[in-house]
Amino acid sequence: MDLELKDIPGQLVKALEPISDAGGNIVTVVHHHEQRTNRGTIPLQVVFEMEDGLDELKKKLESRGIKVVRFNELRLLERKTVVLVGHIIHSDIRDTIEHIDSTGYAEVVELAMSMPGISLKSSARISISATGKAEMKKALRLLRDIAKEKDLLVIEPIETEEA
Repeated sequence: MDLELKDIPGQLVKALEPISDAGGNIVTVVHHHEQRTNRGTIPLQVVFEMEDGLDELKKKLESRGIKVVRFNELRLLERKTVVLVGHIIHSDIRDTIEHIDSTGYAEVVELAMSMPGISLKSSARISISATGKAEMKKALRLLRDIAKEKDLLVIEPIETEEA
């Protein structure tokens, strides 16, 4: 859920209390206090788990003066980390990330790079989150295709069968 808060004391609690009261399990809160929207409000992102009652929760938040920008989006449930090796910067890593992010079911959530020299191959650790196992497989297939086009090596984790 993405919310917008007024810049006055107590707004964060005012936004989180109804989620807790409705039985929601708050997983993550990102409060961008130093940022402002075009309307001068403070953006807040809340990830929570809740069985039902989202429409009632939205109404309760709005009745408290909390602007609900987005809600009830699919949570990215699967996460995998892979390593890319090659001329990553020269092959435009931003383009690779945008391809994955534009799918609507997966996104790059973490990137760490190692560059030993400008003309040498570099490596990048990339973490991808997706809405489910099938979507993760599609995202990894897309990454493999992109890597093949850009002459990059993809090193994936070894998967073991769960007992």
